[in-house]
Amino acid sequence: MSRLNVYAKNSMKIYLAIVMIVFLFAGCSGNADSEHTTATTVVQPPPRQVLRDERRPGPRTPLESYSDNLYNPSSLGKPLLVLNLPKKDQTFREGEEVVIDFSLHRVKLRGEGGEYRVRYMVDDDDMQWIDRWEQVVLTGWLPGKHTIRVELIGPDGWPYRNGDFNIATREITIDK
Repeated sequence: MSRLNVYAKNSMKIYLAIVMIVFLFAGCSGNADSEHTTATTVVQPPPRQVLRDERRPGPRTPLESYSDNLYNPSSLGKPLLVLNLPKKDQTFREGEEVVIDFSLHRVKLRGEGGEYRVRYMVDDDDMQWIDRWEQVVLTGWLPGKHTIRVELIGPDGWPYRNGDFNIATREITIDK
């Protein structure tokens, strides 16, 4: 009986070796050269917009010149931010500067000894802070539609609400 087991073990090894060789040749054969390959195409990510901001002392436009458009009984005596530029749906050429200019009333910014700050965001990207009343000039725009959001931030770190004021959003278009 022991002889039968030895022959069975050897024939089993031979049988397994033959099956493995058949699978190996079957897996490597085929009619098409690329039948078992995956084509990989490298696609570059879209260019990322990198804006450069330059701070310039700008004219401090008093809000009295806007008083006809801003009358709101709830805003009397409260801090107020008005975005002057850019105009709504304004179009710029590629390479042209976009100036964020704003006016403040009853507000002292942190860099001038106050407790308030102004922040802006472009296309829901990282927040940028303005602690002095100055213009922000942005360059390096990619062509397309962009959104600029400017907010007055109160001493508690949250946007200071004053009716429909203190949070301004503008859409601009950059053409080639």
